[in-house]
Amino acid sequence: MRVIIKEDKNDCTTWVARYIAYRIKRARPTAKNPFVLGLPTGSTPLGVYHELIDLCKNKKVSFEHVVTFNMDEYVGLEPTNPQSYHYFMYNNFFDHIDINPKNIHILNGLTKDYAKECENYERAIQTYGGIDLFLGGVGTDGHIAFNEPFSSLQSRTRIKTLAPSTIKDNSRFFGNNVTNVPKQALTVGVGTIMDAQEVIIMALGENKAQAVYQAIEGSINHQWTVSALQMHPHGIIVCDSSAAAKLSKNTVEYFNSIENR
Repeated sequence: MRVIIKEDKNDCTTWVARYIAYRIKRARPTAKNPFVLGLPTGSTPLGVYHELIDLCKNKKVSFEHVVTFNMDEYVGLEPTNPQSYHYFMYNNFFDHIDINPKNIHILNGLTKDYAKECENYERAIQTYGGIDLFLGGVGTDGHIAFNEPFSSLQSRTRIKTLAPSTIKDNSRFFGNNVTNVPKQALTVGVGTIMDAQEVIIMALGENKAQAVYQAIEGSINHQWTVSALQMHPHGIIVCDSSAAAKLSKNTVEYFNSIENR
């Protein structure tokens, strides 16, 4: 595992955005051999998306031959609903870059057949040969995507009932009213994420400190699904100093010494 500890949120988002741009350019994607990018929603990646938009507008990176797969979508929300992840992604990212709309994949939370929708999503990922880089955030309880505590670490794309802590955390997007938050979502599985060639998990703020501690110094277990990253050959955690606050001094010094060489 690689751990990048930056001073603040802005430093983290800049590092991640530049790294994604670097990986895309290094791959030299084409229409027949695109770069496949897994993407999250929520407040954590917003800064990354803003910086990638700037890089794209300044011709520093192109998304013309990039294929995207989003992590999740709420069940029951129309794509035009401002709280749907369809709306979030187009409003905050896709509408501002040179991506081909045909290359955008987001789970359909209005489907009448959840199992088929999820199976088709997994199949679509495989038609591209898998995901090259999966970007994600982490919940306060250590969940990645909507793989709530006690999700199988080998899980695939499926429907999940959201944990009370997740509903509470996400209520800030729904007028701070937990009753307005959908109770279920379609989500890629932990196994789906871990199949990516590379995984970056971002953690910002002191409320993510326990999750970061469990991800790096804790045991691999299904209570903290982010801990599965310990098994990934190319897993990266990018966190600010507040999110790294519960790591031991030796751990912080070790990873900082590697990055500063």
